[in-house]
Amino acid sequence: MKSLDATRLYFDKAADLLELSANMRTLLLTPHREVTVQIPVERDNGDLAVLQGYRVQHDNSRGPMKGGLRYHPEVDLDEIRSLAALMTWKTAVINLPYGGAKGGIAIDPRQYSRRELERITRKFVDVIHDLFGPDSDIPAPDMGTGAETMAWIMNQYEKYHGFSPACVTGKPVELYGLPGREEATGRGVGIVTLKLLSRLGRRPEKTRVAIQGFGNVGSHTARFLRDAQCPIVAIGDASGDYYRSTGIEIGEMLEYVRDHNNSLAGYKGAEYLGPSGSQFELDVDLLIPAALGNVLTELNAGKVKARIIVEGANAPTLPAADAIFDAAGITVLPDILANAGGVTASYFEWVQNRQYYRWGLNRVRQELDRAMAEGFEAVWQLAGQRKISLRTAAYMLGIGRVERATILAGLA
Repeated sequence: MKSLDATRLYFDKAADLLELSANMRTLLLTPHREVTVQIPVERDNGDLAVLQGYRVQHDNSRGPMKGGLRYHPEVDLDEIRSLAALMTWKTAVINLPYGGAKGGIAIDPRQYSRRELERITRKFVDVIHDLFGPDSDIPAPDMGTGAETMAWIMNQYEKYHGFSPACVTGKPVELYGLPGREEATGRGVGIVTLKLLSRLGRRPEKTRVAIQGFGNVGSHTARFLRDAQCPIVAIGDASGDYYRSTGIEIGEMLEYVRDHNNSLAGYKGAEYLGPSGSQFELDVDLLIPAALGNVLTELNAGKVKARIIVEGANAPTLPAADAIFDAAGITVLPDILANAGGVTASYFEWVQNRQYYRWGLNRVRQELDRAMAEGFEAVWQLAGQRKISLRTAAYMLGIGRVERATILAGLA
């Protein structure tokens, strides 16, 4: 199933309960703008590479559009459309004054030098700089990009538009970035995970956790839950899955990854289980997919033993798998709430850039904790009132807010 089809199924389920008209559904699902561009770039050896870049601006009824920019070989327009729509509902669920957007370049960044990636990024800005900015569409880091990429974007954008640090978020702290932005998505996952455990009557120290992914999101989630006394017994990355029944030493694993090119390959502090995805079948209490999308499918959903799933990644669960989890009584905290910490921190950075006033790390964490807690409580209460899943409640909350903003603004 294509990513966009999965997003549409979740949307329709919530839209039915909201009793949205056919015209309103079409309006809310149709992107505001889609852009596909060619990016010709000279490689270090003199060869010419022609890459495909995308930016989908989905909805601006609640404010400027917001969304990450990913560099990955599987990036295509369908995926970007789906993720842009998810950003619209995500920003609405957490009640940020934003709409949704997403962008990407079909590229494997591991096959390009740092100088080549900088040229590619600047060339991409050259062709789309009139389409984004602090009042219209604000990019941010995503898979395959980071703070340095955002610094290149800001610098190139300012060559056309003058000083404008709010044109992009996720920048280095030294270059108008936000302290705590790097940890924000993983910290947000941790915050709502503890809220969910509390609501389900579970004690953190009695909740055995498996995390798929040990990149930015997975590593910060692991660190946060470790500090909350959750025993993290399994962690995996692209090299495979690793298990330790008494709990993995997260500090040791973080140090190993730093020293081994951001990979767990060869890690000896835990048992190697096999290729990525093997941990889905482990007898754990909580599973957190925090890497790629579409990893929980109808083929493996029936083998999942965890009774709680928190989606740290974007769109990790296909609708067929979600239906299996629902029927089995497995509680799923959806991505549009669980991983909203990143865009929430991006909002804080944007606000500071507009005000030319910097917050300290403690205030960033306090505001993030508050925003994530409020978002969780709103979704939890709606799910209980309507007797629906947390995913459907989150979609209802987000779609309902976008619908009301659209109606209030008028269609003229």
